[in-house]
Amino acid sequence: MQVPPLNLQAQFAALRSEIMPAIEAVIESQQLINGAPARELECLLAEYCACAAGVAVSSGSDALLVSLMALGIGPGDEVITTPFTFFATAGCISRLGARPVFADIEADTFNINPAAIASAVTARTKAVIPVHLYGQAAEMDAIMAIASRHKLAIVEDAAQAIGATYRGANVCSIGTVGCLSFYPTKNLGGFGDGGMVLTQNRELAETLAILRDHGQSPTYYYKRIGGNFRMDNINAAALVVKTGHLPAWTARRREVAARYTELLGGCAAVVTPKVRDGNEHIYHQYVIRAQRRDQLHAVCRAEGVGASIFYPLCLHQQECFASLGYRAGDFPVAEKAASEVLALPIFAEITDEQIAHVVSTVKRFYAKT
Repeated sequence: MQVPPLNLQAQFAALRSEIMPAIEAVIESQQLINGAPARELECLLAEYCACAAGVAVSSGSDALLVSLMALGIGPGDEVITTPFTFFATAGCISRLGARPVFADIEADTFNINPAAIASAVTARTKAVIPVHLYGQAAEMDAIMAIASRHKLAIVEDAAQAIGATYRGANVCSIGTVGCLSFYPTKNLGGFGDGGMVLTQNRELAETLAILRDHGQSPTYYYKRIGGNFRMDNINAAALVVKTGHLPAWTARRREVAARYTELLGGCAAVVTPKVRDGNEHIYHQYVIRAQRRDQLHAVCRAEGVGASIFYPLCLHQQECFASLGYRAGDFPVAEKAASEVLALPIFAEITDEQIAHVVSTVKRFYAKT
């Protein structure tokens, strides 16, 4: 049996009759960039995430980048973030000439440890980027307390966490800004790259909108040096349709996660995801800690199970960040996680039979070894 990491073909087949007319309407209008569908998406997701305003952009990476630009981050500044995340979180800091400063993670949630953030703050620190990894919110009360104490901006990287909540508050609504990704594999995935910045600060949203379009306002008059971070309307139109289905998809992902946790409960070699009290996890990934992870991963692939490793090497150990001067052993909790994590297939269309095959593959591996 084949169990892919996700099944975008099945998702599209179910939505074809809704998506194609929306796309055709954009093509007929020939208004293809940063137009009415993007404005509609901004309103929908600002409401969905309980924010005052949304600014649609070209990718989740660009959402992070333009957020730091709007906050004035540049050479000589430091931004604290996690070493256990996708490259873009730290890459956008470096692209602006600032220094990524890494802080270790919590062992149970894989999210950045607030105590490690507090220890990393210096006079040059200007912002913190907590990542709501795999779909669970970081410990935002503690992080916001640190930000208040040191007058720091908080950029929530919610690329994997649309719809997640922390003690009743939506991710993206807590910090200075929140950033979403609509990469096709995300819980709300577009027809290509796409992203959004959300904020409670309407004045900051206006700055972000100007920076998104090369810094011009009005046309051909440039207030600031921005970039080309605009969203295309075909992508936005598809995302508007998909947004209406997001609550049902999220509910199904939670059902699948609960089933995995139940079925894997007796497997001593596996640690299933820990959800903190007060959090609502949206399970962009269902990530276990697994003994002999690499061997299990190989067996999964041989058995048709699309298990994945997010992430096999921490950012402080990546060649591109060698100049920061970090070494192996500097962030032991993150490094241990990188050697143990394995994401099992999870998507709204997964069948009970596919779930059973994934679990039986894992259990058979440990029974034999």
